Amino acid sequence: MTFVFSYNSPVGKWLGFVAAVWVQAISGNNYTFSNYSDALKSLMSLTQLQLNNLSVAKDVGKAFGILAGLASDRLSTPVILLIGGIEGFIGYGVQWLVVSGTIKPLPYWVMCIFLCMGGNSTTWMNTAILVTCIRNFRKNRGPVTGILKGYVGLSTAIFTDICSALFSSDPATFLLILALVPFTVCLTAIVFLREIPPSSTSAEEKEEVKYFGVINIIAVIIAVYLLVFDISGTHGKVFSQIFAAILLVLIASPLFIPIHLMVKNFIRENSENLDLEGNNNIAEPLLGVDETVREEVEKKEVVVVEENTVPAVVEKRPPVIGEDHTIFEAVRTLDFWILFVSFLCGVGTGLTVMNNLGQMGLALGYVDVSIFVSLTSIWGFFGRIISGSVSEYFIKKAAVPRPIWNAASQILMAVGYICLAMAMPGSLYIGSIVVGICYGVRLAISVPAASELFGLKYYGLIYNVLILNLPLGSFLFSGLLAGLLYDAQATTTADGGNTCVGAHCYRLVFIVMAIACIVGFGLDILLSIRTKSLYGKIYASRKAKKTSTILS
Repeated sequence: MTFVFSYNSPVGKWLGFVAAVWVQAISGNNYTFSNYSDALKSLMSLTQLQLNNLSVAKDVGKAFGILAGLASDRLSTPVILLIGGIEGFIGYGVQWLVVSGTIKPLPYWVMCIFLCMGGNSTTWMNTAILVTCIRNFRKNRGPVTGILKGYVGLSTAIFTDICSALFSSDPATFLLILALVPFTVCLTAIVFLREIPPSSTSAEEKEEVKYFGVINIIAVIIAVYLLVFDISGTHGKVFSQIFAAILLVLIASPLFIPIHLMVKNFIRENSENLDLEGNNNIAEPLLGVDETVREEVEKKEVVVVEENTVPAVVEKRPPVIGEDHTIFEAVRTLDFWILFVSFLCGVGTGLTVMNNLGQMGLALGYVDVSIFVSLTSIWGFFGRIISGSVSEYFIKKAAVPRPIWNAASQILMAVGYICLAMAMPGSLYIGSIVVGICYGVRLAISVPAASELFGLKYYGLIYNVLILNLPLGSFLFSGLLAGLLYDAQATTTADGGNTCVGAHCYRLVFIVMAIACIVGFGLDILLSIRTKSLYGKIYASRKAKKTSTILS
């Protein structure tokens, strides 16, 4: 027997999801700015405010994610992925040319454009992946989002550790990897990822949960593996090469699922062929029973339509929460703006830490800050993957509103910022871990929550409007707040830039961000109260379906 690839088969469905996981594992390149920001600052003789505005430029690229959202309803998944891959190749490729010394530093405004392109490339990748996979596995939105967003969180550590292991954290080589690897992976995903019908039976749903569990375990192993490498100190060249090789094998290992399904289908179809041997002489009717019944039903429907020709006037009512909303209907609801502003408080402040880790580390006396970049990435993964599964479990078991987990993350994040403001020994380690976890929870919870509140029909555009607060938060908290306050404390250097050393450099920044998180906590509690009835309906619907399945 020869295996014929079909996108609608279980093998095709899981090949597509594995390809999606790979894309997410390389699409967090937008969070790696701290790994090469100091090189840009030195080459271009920038002040901290100018450097922070470069980081804002890459985040502003996400504002143009609206284009990806609009395209998601008009273009196929492969086309959207191709656009993201090409844009990232150009954006990071030009940055590599500058940092490697291949070309002279470009004018500041030109560099802003290419950083913006690099940032925008991830919105095309994420839109293609999230919209397609949530539609393909709509009965398991929490685990799907947790896994995909978890791998986005890991991608920063994957890039950082591989570059550190093989190329001694060279900024130019790092940027070359950011340009080439995502483009190559997107080309691979184009072959396999398509939108297909979701599972229709409880057996298929259970099988999905089982396979998601396997991918979760693999992801946790990768995260722990990266964490051990980070905290175990310096390593020799051979050890580092072995580490990188094993890491690549672990990233490829989810392929086990479609291969397992392929073998299982091969065995089953072979056994069915053996059972049918000797039964080839059975006469089959020219018109099957199902087709005959269908034609009779169609004839009856025609008669009914002809007899009922009285036109009916149907008044269109605005959708309620839980039904499909257009973007214009969504933005007219209070719930959308509560979610939007609370999201801003969490991810805007989190991005500020990620964009400024290089300077935060230098201010506190650390020469190499790659460990903090990796810690934020790895613990962000744990926050994403655990919160996705836990929130889904408590919806099914007790109708707990998903936004309540956002509220918990906001309080923990505020505590993390207070710890950073106190600048005690080891506080940057603690702060990196806490911010990573909470930022991950925020992303993993808000994405499926938006689909539950406003539906899946126009989800691509709604998602990209919602994440407009990434560039907005980056501008407000990183570009203005952190940039201006740092420069106020810094001293000018001989090359025209500036520097600041000491705990005072970012103390006021952390205090303001802690207050913002407390405001976000209040908004998330309010949203949880307002959506309690919606999650009650989701719980009741799933419980009724489960009961009917057991009885049947």
